[in-house]
Amino acid sequence: MKNRFIQLSILLGALGSFTACTDLELDDTDSVSRVQTTGDFTGVSDVAGSLSNAYNSLRGNIETHENLYGLNEGTSDELLIPTRGTDWGDNGVWRTLHQHTWDANHNFVLNTWNALNSTIFNLTEIIAPESNANAQQIAEAKFLRAFNMFWVMDMYGQVPFRGVDEGPDVNPMVMTRSEAFDYVMQDLNEAMPNLPSIGPGDGTVQASKAAAHYLLAKLYLNKHIYLGSGSAAAADMTAVVEHVDAVMDEGFELQEGFFEIFEPSADSETILHTTSSAGNRMWSTLHYAQGTDDNAAGGWNGFSTLAEFYDLFEGDANVNTPGSGQEERRGYVPLNGSSSGTFIGKGFLVGQQYGADGSQLTDRAGNPLVFTRDFPGLLGNNERNGIRVLKYHPSNGAYTGHVIVFRFADAYLMKAEAIMRGGTSTEDALTMVNNLRTIREATPLASLSEQDMLDERGRELYTEYWRRQDQIRFGTFTSTWEFKDNTEEFRVLFPIPSVALTSNPNLTQNPGY
Repeated sequence: MKNRFIQLSILLGALGSFTACTDLELDDTDSVSRVQTTGDFTGVSDVAGSLSNAYNSLRGNIETHENLYGLNEGTSDELLIPTRGTDWGDNGVWRTLHQHTWDANHNFVLNTWNALNSTIFNLTEIIAPESNANAQQIAEAKFLRAFNMFWVMDMYGQVPFRGVDEGPDVNPMVMTRSEAFDYVMQDLNEAMPNLPSIGPGDGTVQASKAAAHYLLAKLYLNKHIYLGSGSAAAADMTAVVEHVDAVMDEGFELQEGFFEIFEPSADSETILHTTSSAGNRMWSTLHYAQGTDDNAAGGWNGFSTLAEFYDLFEGDANVNTPGSGQEERRGYVPLNGSSSGTFIGKGFLVGQQYGADGSQLTDRAGNPLVFTRDFPGLLGNNERNGIRVLKYHPSNGAYTGHVIVFRFADAYLMKAEAIMRGGTSTEDALTMVNNLRTIREATPLASLSEQDMLDERGRELYTEYWRRQDQIRFGTFTSTWEFKDNTEEFRVLFPIPSVALTSNPNLTQNPGY
């Protein structure tokens, strides 16, 4: 049957830098439209090129440290982006994320809405029968559409749609969260038979059966949140187990050598990656003095973590040099190194930082570059406040194009959590978690509570986009942490951007905004 609906993207002109304002007058760039004289959609002329553009959109959405990344990490207890003098002030965009005081005019809220919805719109044109795409092209497009719609559903709770033959004078219909959930599930299930079977290796840059199974597992794990049913159903948790097992059947498995997984070389854990530059992940956290041969200017001295998150890891709370009794995932701060960048630590950087010759680095004022556990506040920070977080490393290249989107350790922990929540399996959740902890050189747990599972996911998956979603599922997202006192329950959804509401009266603002 002809697919009559297409995703609405609002305000394509705002995909770049956007400054919130009160003037909501719209112009021709304010919604997706097609210049045509007959009103009939005749198909995409270059399906391969359009599909390539959709992958490029995925790369762009993953690459930036703002927008999708900022909304899912900067709102959690995992990251803090403090204002240092005038640096990282940015009109309060980072502070409002941490404090849970954002509103419908927040730049990232609008930019993310636009980027995801515009990609969905373009993918639906590829999928439409008029475009005559082949079976695999349609399957890849459906996977990518499901991925983008998943995030709109997850973050905003409603998804606008426009029919492919409708013009901009028609107000798009809007899917509820449950309708969008069903649509994403349908896309993935319909795509599955025609997606390629791709195991570990360089080919994971492409949509695959394993990637679709992973996303289906993620959907089932969070289904009770999306549908508002209160608690996880055993049948849904069993479905998580089955989809993770299907990922394993494609050849994916846990890998020893935690930080090697984030190198650009092939590994056994990466299910889906993009050629996005890892530069934003690295330089947004490192200090100006921490340069390398291919980036002598150093870092941007921004992203940090809270001491309470750092303290989830085994090891001395005040030092992270080699031999400090820390688990592998916490990383280390080397005491010497080489100009290739190996003198820069991995994981969590705290305390004195060192240069390529082993000398103590200093900040711009000449003070010893000692990253502190604590901050005076969201404002008034110096260059040295805050533990830094570094999973991708400059020794692999200053702007290496390799960022992981889906990783097997996440799927593995999803399976363990699903078993803990009542899913049927021959395996035991505690045994699974301890198997992972042993591989990561951490002490096995004696028991497994929900808090233990959330903490383990934090230790394994920090800065990989999932912390906000995990905190919502475990009920901690609206609790308090350092410099965040707001406990408003409605913050589990972001607001619909103000300009989107003005453009489409079928949208309704989420409660609380």
